[in-house]
This record gives sequence, C-alpha cells and structure tokens, in this order.
Amino acid sequence: MEDQVILVDRHDCEVGSTGKMAAHRRGELHRAISIFVFDSDGQVMLQRRALAKYHSGGLWSNTCCSHPRPGEANAVAARRRLQEEMGIDCELQEAFSFVYRADLGNGLVEHEFDHVFFGQYDGGPILNPHEADDWKWIPLAQLTTDVCKRPEAYSYWLAACLDRVVSCRA
Repeated sequence: MEDQVILVDRHDCEVGSTGKMAAHRRGELHRAISIFVFDSDGQVMLQRRALAKYHSGGLWSNTCCSHPRPGEANAVAARRRLQEEMGIDCELQEAFSFVYRADLGNGLVEHEFDHVFFGQYDGGPILNPHEADDWKWIPLAQLTTDVCKRPEAYSYWLAACLDRVVSCRA
C-alpha cells in the first residue's frame, strides 16, 4: 500500500489523507517535516538525496525530510524518520513552520505545510541508501553562500527556508 500523507488547509487543519504520490501529482497541500541537525560547533548536517528518490534525487538537502503518517504527531514522525533515514536519535524541537509550492518536473508538485525541527548531535550518521547516498557537516554561513551560488545543487525546500533557519540560530 502506498504511503499516506495528511492533507491540510493553509492553517494546518487536517482535511483528509491521500497517497503520497497522488498528493504530489495533484499538488495538494499536505503536512511535512524537515529536520536540521547541528553539531556542538553549530555546523548543520546535510544529506545528499539518493539518486533513486522519486524527486530531487542527487540534490543536497537538510538532514532529513519526510511526512507524518495519518494519526502520527509531527514530533514523533520527525524522530522516527531521522532514525530511519540517517540512523540518528536525538531530541528534536520544532523551530517554525512554513508553506511552499514548487514544480519539481516529471508532473510532480511539492505543496507542503512544512514543520521544521532542530536537533543537536555530535557524530556521524548511518545512511539508509534508499534515502541518502552522502552526507557532510557545513557551517551555516558557508551553506548560505553556496546555495546562492549554486541553487541547482540543493533541494527547493532547503533554499526556501534557509534564511529562517539562520535567523532562528542567531
């Protein structure tokens, strides 16, 4: 059975659920989670999305991103997916949320009400090869500069919220 996502309105009130691919083909607004893990030096861990991902494969992105399941709390989903994608378990705190819409090509539209979480972890991940094929630590200032110079190397949602991430960390 296809993974289900939670459909929401512009106020993040649930209005139903549907299959993940169906939501992306129709561009329906649905709930998402994005996780930024920082080390004790303030660097952020990025992952390079696996080439086989259904969209944005091979792009650098935040530490982890996914969707809560129907009936699953955002914080629970964030911690679960961080463990499943990156093999990391750490405390997470919701920092902010935002809505974005992006045409990803191949008939897919990302339209998400994204809840952004921050965590602290010193160490390396254990990558799930179905999700990520590389990772790195990078200072936020360097990431901001590189996203401006090479936006095509990064996921849309990372670039869309990076200024807010930086301001929350200041």
